[in-house]
Amino acid sequence: MAALAALAAWGAHIVVPEIPLLTMAVVLGIVVGQIPDARPMLAGALAPGLSVAAKPFMQLGIVLLGLKLSLVDIAALGWATIVSTVAIVLVTFAGTLGLGRWFGLPGHQPLLIATGFSICGASAIGAMSGVVKAKDEETATPIALVTLCGTLAIAVLPLLWHPLGLSTLQFGHWVGAGVHDVGQVVATAQIAGSGALAVALVVKLTRVLMLAPVVAVASIARRHRLATFEADAVAPVGPPAADAPTVTDAAARRARSKRPPILPLFVAGFICAMLLRTLVPLPEALLEAGDLLQTAFLAMALFALGTAVNLGTLMRTGGRALAVGLLSWALIAALAFGAVQLS
Repeated sequence: MAALAALAAWGAHIVVPEIPLLTMAVVLGIVVGQIPDARPMLAGALAPGLSVAAKPFMQLGIVLLGLKLSLVDIAALGWATIVSTVAIVLVTFAGTLGLGRWFGLPGHQPLLIATGFSICGASAIGAMSGVVKAKDEETATPIALVTLCGTLAIAVLPLLWHPLGLSTLQFGHWVGAGVHDVGQVVATAQIAGSGALAVALVVKLTRVLMLAPVVAVASIARRHRLATFEADAVAPVGPPAADAPTVTDAAARRARSKRPPILPLFVAGFICAMLLRTLVPLPEALLEAGDLLQTAFLAMALFALGTAVNLGTLMRTGGRALAVGLLSWALIAALAFGAVQLS
């Protein structure tokens, strides 16, 4: 089902190129998730396959995303642009995380929204949710928000291009630093021509580079929290038997087995793919095949995640999340504009 949805999204993108393929995949998932007759199947017979699409396929897509990154291209931006781009990611991440907690969003939603809005949209949300073991319901709202705001950017930013007095290359820089998903960046920047698109993509991929350290830090933080919890939970209440493993030992072993790795395997794969692209002259056909597979994996994953969105629940309880998303969108757009003016 996820594969058919990805093909349908691809067909819709061919008919209307202005709509990014991955955005269409999320929208299709959200639409299917609202059909009352489909919900029992989504939660029943289709659930195992959608789970595979949403998690392992998402991680494979992120690994292949590394093939788009060349450290040589990023270095060509210059230190001022690189430093400002990294600063935008960090400030947006911290600001959105703070907003989410201030608005009282539940569970992992503040972290997931912060990751998606500051780095690379729905792909980053999927990567972070896999590390922190977020529930599908927690992941669905951030996915819907980043899709909504990224789609708004496609319409709004070109309207502000000339009124703000930006040159073609400055507009590309602004789009790359301020729009969430790679596909949304392409859809927005291509309006200003190939020069703007080239700058936008390199700046955007510099933000994507931040996915690895941010996810790794989140994994380390989760390991630390689990270790602290385990130390409190399995503390012995009396002297153990002299020669036998204690309940504390067994519980500690089980708890340690649940800790996330310091560097998740798919993040290591992402880094290896990026280094391979940087250090080895890969054939163009291989890069095109990798791009096709990456798009297919992510389209299936985002469709699967979109099916978990319940618009009725979101409308009733998602006002605070929507406020956080819109404020984060405004924050990153303002920061990106300031960086363009300083560069």
